[in-house]
Amino acid sequence: MTTTLRPEGPETPTAAGGRTRRWRILSNGHPVGGLRTTATPHGGRLWGEISELEVTDGRGRGRGTFGALAAEEVLRHWGCVRVDVRIPESAPIARALAAALGYAERMRTLTKRLTDAPALPAGPTARPMDAAALQDWLDGGAERFARALVASGLTEEQAHAKSGGGRQNLLPQGVQTPGVVLRSLYGADGGPEPYGSIWVALHLRDLPDGEPLAWVMVVEVSPAHRGRGHGRTLMLLAERECLAAGVRNLGLNVFADNAVAVRLYDSLGYSVTDRLYGKAL
Repeated sequence: MTTTLRPEGPETPTAAGGRTRRWRILSNGHPVGGLRTTATPHGGRLWGEISELEVTDGRGRGRGTFGALAAEEVLRHWGCVRVDVRIPESAPIARALAAALGYAERMRTLTKRLTDAPALPAGPTARPMDAAALQDWLDGGAERFARALVASGLTEEQAHAKSGGGRQNLLPQGVQTPGVVLRSLYGADGGPEPYGSIWVALHLRDLPDGEPLAWVMVVEVSPAHRGRGHGRTLMLLAERECLAAGVRNLGLNVFADNAVAVRLYDSLGYSVTDRLYGKAL
């Protein structure tokens, strides 16, 4: 029995300046599934992604494994230095396959359906983020994000290429950018330094049912004030801001090895929707 990978359609460019192609998985010339390979530039290097992998006939016969390995060879040929695959939480077999092929879980995507506005703890107060402090906060966050990326399995070069994507480009008008929430949490004593800050995009995209999805872009508590519940307060604040704007779905990404954050989001009722796995090529 011969299993092969053949193009399903022409290769097309992506909006980010990369390339993508859909493939069919064939067994003795008979279609048994398909997948897509995509290459995206990051800091002058190409990163690969395998998506839409599905075996429609003859599951359990290694056809998914063949498809994934063949897709990796395509991405190597395209010049990709690493490959990621995003797997729905509802697909445990696919997650087991990724682990067997040497992929490590890097990140999780979580979402929550918002209902009633939560009460905020007494004491700390929230204020709009100081415009003068925004750039320093973004720069510091990019460096911390790069360190977290290295801890998740990327090289220093890859991490800085990824974190240097310019999140500030999503804030063309700074703290006055429409459709975003930028808040800092201060102590009741009125001290000048915030306990932490949060950035929420109120309408990142629409869900399949057409409802808007808000997204936590950055949430961070300063090192001196961690372990005191301020991260929970910032998340509750984000939920209140979303509901005030008429948005009832909030999502975020969390690094898989960040056990403290994972426990926090679980306690707040967030559910894992998919997991990101990756490895070097």
